[in-house]
Amino acid sequence: MTSVLLTTGQAAEELGCAVTTFRRLVHAGLLPGLSRRGVRVMIPLSAAQALSARHHAPLHQLDAQEIAVLRVDAAQPADDPDRDWIGFSATLSADSVLKALRGWWRCDAVSVAAGGVLPVTLSGYVVAILTGLERWERNAEGRHAFPDARLAGYVTDLVTPHTVITSEVEEDQRLAELLLGSRLTSHSGGAIAYVPTQAAA
Repeated sequence: MTSVLLTTGQAAEELGCAVTTFRRLVHAGLLPGLSRRGVRVMIPLSAAQALSARHHAPLHQLDAQEIAVLRVDAAQPADDPDRDWIGFSATLSADSVLKALRGWWRCDAVSVAAGGVLPVTLSGYVVAILTGLERWERNAEGRHAFPDARLAGYVTDLVTPHTVITSEVEEDQRLAELLLGSRLTSHSGGAIAYVPTQAAA
């Protein structure tokens, strides 16, 4: 039986998102089973349906009343001596993923640290988890970095989903297993958004 294939536009419609939003998932290498018809990328209908059915992040299971969310794009070459990439790609090694995600951000560092976990989202899906946010630095432009941030885990296939747990810390593993591959909507004009968890006060 031949599987039904969708264009990126049709897949985006299936998910109820903009085609540019869906293409970020393609460019980040998160969708297996893609094929090409000329210049068109074709996506199995089953893959789009699996993404559509992905559960929302169970933020109510977190201890904090609010968490920060790092919103990224598909990985691009970085003009930075400390890292080759900025953003996320499922094809990068764990070490490269951490370097590509750890940057200087305009944020409320106290709020980021208080949340205890920093989910990394691409097109509204949690693709990586950063922890170890207790210490931060501030530069002359008023941006903050978290030099001790750890990569708890990341996603290599968003359809299945398939995740890689990269931390030996038990709480990191719990957070990665809880959140990776889930849907997490956030709104912000910058890289960092803040999302209430509805945790009991």
